[in-house]
Amino acid sequence: MGKYLDPRADLTFKKVFGEHRNLVISLLNALLPLEDDERVESIEYWPADQIPERTEAEKYSIVDVCCKDNKQREFIVEMQMTWTESFKKRVLLNASKAYVAQTNKGMEYKNLQPVYALNFVNASFMKDVDDYYHYYHLVHDKYTDKVIDGLHLVFVELPKFKAQNLSEKKMQVLWLRFLTEINDKTQEAPAELLENAEVSEALEILERAAFTDAEMRAYDKFWDSVSSLRTIEGDWADKLKKAEEKAEEAEARLKQKDVDTARRMKEINIATDVISQVTGLSNAEIEAL
Repeated sequence: MGKYLDPRADLTFKKVFGEHRNLVISLLNALLPLEDDERVESIEYWPADQIPERTEAEKYSIVDVCCKDNKQREFIVEMQMTWTESFKKRVLLNASKAYVAQTNKGMEYKNLQPVYALNFVNASFMKDVDDYYHYYHLVHDKYTDKVIDGLHLVFVELPKFKAQNLSEKKMQVLWLRFLTEINDKTQEAPAELLENAEVSEALEILERAAFTDAEMRAYDKFWDSVSSLRTIEGDWADKLKKAEEKAEEAEARLKQKDVDTARRMKEINIATDVISQVTGLSNAEIEAL
Protein backbone atom coordinates (compact mmCIF):
# COMPACT_ATOMS: atom_id res chain seq x y z
CA MET A 1 0.00 0.00 0.00
CA GLY A 2 1.47 3.34 -1.12
CA LYS A 3 1.40 6.79 0.41
CA TYR A 4 -0.77 8.33 -2.32
CA LEU A 5 -3.94 7.58 -4.28
CA ASP A 6 -4.09 7.55 -8.08
CA PRO A 7 -4.94 11.06 -9.43
CA ARG A 8 -6.85 9.64 -12.41
CA ALA A 9 -9.82 8.37 -10.38
CA ASP A 10 -13.06 10.36 -10.17
CA LEU A 11 -12.66 11.22 -6.49
CA THR A 12 -9.01 12.24 -6.63
CA PHE A 13 -9.03 14.08 -9.98
CA LYS A 14 -11.96 16.24 -8.87
CA LYS A 15 -10.46 16.81 -5.42
CA VAL A 16 -7.23 18.10 -6.96
CA PHE A 17 -8.51 20.02 -9.98
CA GLY A 18 -12.18 20.53 -9.10
CA GLU A 19 -11.61 22.10 -5.69
CA HIS A 20 -8.36 24.04 -6.10
CA ARG A 21 -8.53 26.84 -8.64
CA ASN A 22 -4.79 27.50 -8.66
CA LEU A 23 -4.07 23.89 -9.64
CA VAL A 24 -6.53 23.68 -12.53
CA ILE A 25 -5.27 27.07 -13.76
CA SER A 26 -1.72 25.71 -13.73
CA LEU A 27 -2.87 22.56 -15.56
CA LEU A 28 -4.73 24.54 -18.24
CA ASN A 29 -1.80 26.90 -18.86
CA ALA A 30 0.60 23.95 -19.07
CA LEU A 31 -1.43 21.76 -21.44
CA LEU A 32 -3.45 24.09 -23.65
CA PRO A 33 -1.97 25.76 -26.77
CA LEU A 34 -2.16 29.31 -25.35
CA GLU A 35 0.05 32.27 -26.18
CA ASP A 36 1.56 34.23 -23.30
CA ASP A 37 -1.14 36.90 -23.52
CA GLU A 38 -3.86 34.21 -23.53
CA ARG A 39 -2.89 32.50 -20.29
CA VAL A 40 -5.66 31.71 -17.83
CA GLU A 41 -5.52 34.03 -14.82
CA SER A 42 -8.61 33.12 -12.80
CA ILE A 43 -11.49 30.65 -13.09
CA GLU A 44 -14.94 29.87 -11.77
CA TYR A 45 -16.28 26.32 -11.71
CA TRP A 46 -19.48 25.61 -13.62
CA PRO A 47 -22.67 25.17 -11.57
CA ALA A 48 -23.64 21.50 -11.17
CA ASP A 49 -26.63 21.86 -13.52
CA GLN A 50 -24.35 22.88 -16.41
CA ILE A 51 -22.11 19.80 -16.23
CA PRO A 52 -22.75 17.45 -19.23
CA GLU A 53 -24.91 14.46 -18.33
CA ARG A 54 -23.29 11.02 -18.28
CA THR A 55 -24.60 7.57 -19.09
CA GLU A 56 -24.16 4.93 -16.39
CA ALA A 57 -21.04 3.58 -18.13
CA GLU A 58 -19.58 7.07 -18.65
CA LYS A 59 -19.90 7.85 -14.94
CA TYR A 60 -17.00 5.49 -14.36
CA SER A 61 -15.08 5.89 -17.62
CA ILE A 62 -15.07 9.71 -17.80
CA VAL A 63 -14.03 12.14 -15.08
CA ASP A 64 -14.58 15.85 -15.70
CA VAL A 65 -13.93 19.30 -14.30
CA CYS A 66 -15.60 22.29 -16.00
CA CYS A 67 -14.84 25.98 -15.52
CA LYS A 68 -14.62 29.38 -17.19
CA ASP A 69 -12.08 32.16 -16.78
CA ASN A 70 -12.31 35.93 -16.34
CA LYS A 71 -12.46 36.34 -20.15
CA GLN A 72 -15.54 34.04 -20.19
CA ARG A 73 -13.65 31.32 -22.07
CA GLU A 74 -15.05 27.86 -21.24
CA PHE A 75 -12.86 24.89 -20.26
CA ILE A 76 -13.88 21.23 -20.08
CA VAL A 77 -11.17 19.04 -18.55
CA GLU A 78 -11.71 15.28 -18.76
CA MET A 79 -9.93 12.11 -17.75
CA GLN A 80 -11.09 9.25 -19.98
CA MET A 81 -10.26 5.86 -18.54
CA THR A 82 -11.28 3.86 -21.62
CA TRP A 83 -11.52 4.76 -25.30
CA THR A 84 -13.93 4.33 -28.18
CA GLU A 85 -14.04 6.34 -31.41
CA SER A 86 -17.42 7.75 -30.36
CA PHE A 87 -15.66 9.70 -27.58
CA LYS A 88 -14.27 12.15 -30.14
CA LYS A 89 -17.77 12.96 -31.31
CA ARG A 90 -19.03 13.22 -27.72
CA VAL A 91 -16.21 15.65 -26.88
CA LEU A 92 -17.06 17.72 -29.97
CA LEU A 93 -20.76 17.66 -29.07
CA ASN A 94 -20.21 18.80 -25.47
CA ALA A 95 -17.80 21.54 -26.53
CA SER A 96 -20.31 22.70 -29.16
CA LYS A 97 -23.10 22.75 -26.57
CA ALA A 98 -20.95 24.90 -24.29
CA TYR A 99 -20.26 27.28 -27.18
CA VAL A 100 -23.93 27.54 -28.16
CA ALA A 101 -25.02 27.93 -24.52
CA GLN A 102 -23.37 31.36 -24.47
CA THR A 103 -26.16 32.67 -26.72
CA ASN A 104 -28.70 31.63 -24.08
CA LYS A 105 -27.15 34.25 -21.82
CA GLY A 106 -27.90 36.98 -24.37
CA MET A 107 -24.36 37.13 -25.77
CA GLU A 108 -24.09 38.46 -29.33
CA TYR A 109 -22.33 36.31 -31.92
CA LYS A 110 -19.39 38.71 -32.15
CA ASN A 111 -18.77 38.31 -28.43
CA LEU A 112 -18.83 34.52 -28.28
CA GLN A 113 -15.77 33.18 -26.48
CA PRO A 114 -13.84 30.00 -27.39
CA VAL A 115 -14.35 26.65 -25.68
CA TYR A 116 -11.39 24.43 -24.84
CA ALA A 117 -11.82 20.69 -24.25
CA LEU A 118 -8.73 19.17 -22.63
CA ASN A 119 -8.97 15.37 -22.63
CA PHE A 120 -6.52 13.07 -20.88
CA VAL A 121 -6.95 9.55 -22.25
CA ASN A 122 -5.69 6.63 -20.18
CA ALA A 123 -5.28 4.55 -23.35
CA SER A 124 -3.52 4.75 -26.72
CA PHE A 125 -5.99 5.29 -29.53
CA MET A 126 -3.93 6.74 -32.40
CA LYS A 127 -1.86 3.66 -33.18
CA ASP A 128 -0.22 4.96 -36.36
CA VAL A 129 1.57 7.98 -34.80
CA ASP A 130 4.10 8.33 -31.99
CA ASP A 131 2.92 11.72 -30.74
CA TYR A 132 0.78 11.72 -27.63
CA TYR A 133 -0.48 15.33 -27.90
CA HIS A 134 -3.24 15.97 -30.46
CA TYR A 135 -4.71 19.43 -31.04
CA TYR A 136 -7.77 19.98 -33.24
CA HIS A 137 -9.22 23.36 -34.24
CA LEU A 138 -10.76 25.10 -37.26
CA VAL A 139 -7.96 25.94 -39.71
CA HIS A 140 -7.99 26.86 -43.39
CA ASP A 141 -6.79 23.79 -45.31
CA LYS A 142 -4.35 25.84 -47.43
CA TYR A 143 -3.55 28.96 -45.39
CA THR A 144 -2.95 27.46 -41.98
CA ASP A 145 -2.51 30.86 -40.35
CA LYS A 146 -6.19 31.53 -41.04
CA VAL A 147 -8.16 30.23 -38.06
CA ILE A 148 -11.79 30.40 -36.97
CA ASP A 149 -11.57 30.76 -33.22
CA GLY A 150 -14.28 28.79 -31.46
CA LEU A 151 -13.66 25.15 -30.59
CA HIS A 152 -10.31 23.82 -29.43
CA LEU A 153 -10.02 20.09 -28.73
CA VAL A 154 -6.90 18.60 -27.15
CA PHE A 155 -6.38 14.86 -26.58
CA VAL A 156 -3.41 13.58 -24.56
CA GLU A 157 -2.61 9.87 -24.78
CA LEU A 158 -1.11 9.27 -21.35
CA PRO A 159 0.45 5.84 -22.07
CA LYS A 160 2.57 7.41 -24.84
CA PHE A 161 3.97 10.18 -22.66
CA LYS A 162 7.69 10.09 -21.92
CA ALA A 163 9.23 12.89 -19.86
CA GLN A 164 12.09 13.52 -22.28
CA ASN A 165 9.65 14.39 -25.06
CA LEU A 166 8.95 17.85 -23.61
CA SER A 167 12.06 18.86 -21.73
CA GLU A 168 11.52 22.52 -22.71
CA LYS A 169 7.97 22.63 -21.28
CA LYS A 170 8.61 22.19 -17.59
CA MET A 171 5.07 22.48 -16.18
CA GLN A 172 3.58 20.29 -18.91
CA VAL A 173 6.13 17.62 -18.12
CA LEU A 174 5.54 17.87 -14.37
CA TRP A 175 1.75 17.61 -14.63
CA LEU A 176 1.94 14.70 -17.04
CA ARG A 177 4.42 12.96 -14.77
CA PHE A 178 2.00 13.57 -11.90
CA LEU A 179 -0.80 11.90 -13.88
CA THR A 180 1.27 8.98 -15.16
CA GLU A 181 3.75 8.17 -12.38
CA ILE A 182 1.68 8.61 -9.21
CA ASN A 183 -0.66 5.79 -8.19
CA ASP A 184 -1.78 3.89 -5.10
CA LYS A 185 1.48 1.91 -5.07
CA THR A 186 3.69 5.02 -4.90
CA GLN A 187 5.69 5.08 -1.67
CA GLU A 188 7.68 8.22 -2.40
CA ALA A 189 7.02 10.86 -5.07
CA PRO A 190 9.89 11.85 -7.40
CA ALA A 191 11.93 14.77 -6.11
CA GLU A 192 11.23 16.85 -9.23
CA LEU A 193 7.50 16.76 -8.45
CA LEU A 194 7.95 17.57 -4.78
CA GLU A 195 10.19 20.55 -5.59
CA ASN A 196 7.46 22.31 -7.59
CA ALA A 197 5.01 24.19 -5.34
CA GLU A 198 1.85 23.45 -7.35
CA VAL A 199 2.53 19.77 -8.01
CA SER A 200 3.68 19.32 -4.44
CA GLU A 201 0.35 20.76 -3.27
CA ALA A 202 -1.49 18.30 -5.51
CA LEU A 203 0.55 15.44 -4.07
CA GLU A 204 -0.33 16.50 -0.54
CA ILE A 205 -4.02 16.38 -1.49
CA LEU A 206 -3.52 12.83 -2.77
CA GLU A 207 -2.05 11.47 0.46
CA ARG A 208 -4.01 8.41 1.47
CA ALA A 209 -4.21 9.54 5.11
CA ALA A 210 -6.29 12.58 4.08
CA PHE A 211 -9.21 10.46 2.84
CA THR A 212 -12.10 9.18 4.95
CA ASP A 213 -13.26 5.55 4.99
CA ALA A 214 -16.29 6.53 2.90
CA GLU A 215 -14.06 8.23 0.33
CA MET A 216 -11.83 5.17 0.16
CA ARG A 217 -14.87 2.96 -0.52
CA ALA A 218 -15.89 5.31 -3.35
CA TYR A 219 -12.33 5.25 -4.70
CA ASP A 220 -12.22 1.44 -4.69
CA LYS A 221 -15.68 1.27 -6.30
CA PHE A 222 -14.48 3.53 -9.12
CA TRP A 223 -11.55 1.26 -9.99
CA ASP A 224 -13.72 -1.87 -9.71
CA SER A 225 -16.16 -0.33 -12.19
CA VAL A 226 -13.36 0.69 -14.56
CA SER A 227 -11.99 -2.85 -14.44
CA SER A 228 -15.43 -4.27 -15.24
CA LEU A 229 -15.89 -1.83 -18.12
CA ARG A 230 -12.52 -2.77 -19.59
CA THR A 231 -13.43 -6.46 -19.38
CA ILE A 232 -16.77 -5.86 -21.11
CA GLU A 233 -15.21 -3.66 -23.78
CA GLY A 234 -12.44 -6.22 -24.28
CA ASP A 235 -15.00 -8.99 -24.76
CA TRP A 236 -16.91 -6.89 -27.29
CA ALA A 237 -13.69 -5.99 -29.09
CA ASP A 238 -12.78 -9.68 -29.37
CA LYS A 239 -16.26 -10.53 -30.66
CA LEU A 240 -16.13 -7.68 -33.18
CA LYS A 241 -12.68 -8.77 -34.40
CA LYS A 242 -13.87 -12.36 -34.84
CA ALA A 243 -16.99 -11.17 -36.68
CA GLU A 244 -14.85 -9.03 -39.00
CA GLU A 245 -12.51 -11.97 -39.66
CA LYS A 246 -15.47 -14.22 -40.50
CA ALA A 247 -16.89 -11.57 -42.82
CA GLU A 248 -13.54 -11.26 -44.59
CA GLU A 249 -13.32 -15.04 -44.97
CA ALA A 250 -16.84 -15.20 -46.38
CA GLU A 251 -16.07 -12.37 -48.80
CA ALA A 252 -12.89 -14.15 -49.92
CA ARG A 253 -14.86 -17.37 -50.54
CA LEU A 254 -17.45 -15.50 -52.60
CA LYS A 255 -14.72 -13.78 -54.57
CA GLN A 256 -13.04 -17.10 -55.30
CA LYS A 257 -16.39 -18.53 -56.38
CA ASP A 258 -16.84 -15.65 -58.84
CA VAL A 259 -13.30 -16.17 -60.14
CA ASP A 260 -13.94 -19.91 -60.68
CA THR A 261 -17.20 -19.12 -62.48
CA ALA A 262 -15.51 -16.52 -64.69
CA ARG A 263 -12.71 -18.93 -65.56
CA ARG A 264 -15.20 -21.63 -66.67
CA MET A 265 -17.18 -19.10 -68.72
CA LYS A 266 -13.98 -17.96 -70.46
CA GLU A 267 -13.19 -21.57 -71.35
CA ILE A 268 -16.41 -21.76 -73.40
CA ASN A 269 -15.73 -18.38 -75.03
CA ILE A 270 -18.48 -16.33 -73.36
CA ALA A 271 -18.03 -12.58 -73.93
CA THR A 272 -16.10 -10.68 -71.28
CA ASP A 273 -18.94 -8.17 -70.77
CA VAL A 274 -21.37 -10.98 -70.06
CA ILE A 275 -18.95 -12.63 -67.61
CA SER A 276 -18.55 -9.29 -65.83
CA GLN A 277 -22.32 -8.90 -65.47
CA VAL A 278 -22.67 -12.42 -64.06
CA THR A 279 -19.72 -12.41 -61.64
CA GLY A 280 -19.24 -8.73 -60.79
CA LEU A 281 -15.56 -8.93 -61.76
CA SER A 282 -14.02 -6.11 -63.77
CA ASN A 283 -12.97 -6.64 -67.38
CA ALA A 284 -9.33 -6.31 -66.31
CA GLU A 285 -9.74 -9.02 -63.67
CA ILE A 286 -11.38 -11.33 -66.18
CA GLU A 287 -8.71 -10.73 -68.84
CA ALA A 288 -6.04 -11.59 -66.26
CA LEU A 289 -7.51 -15.07 -65.63
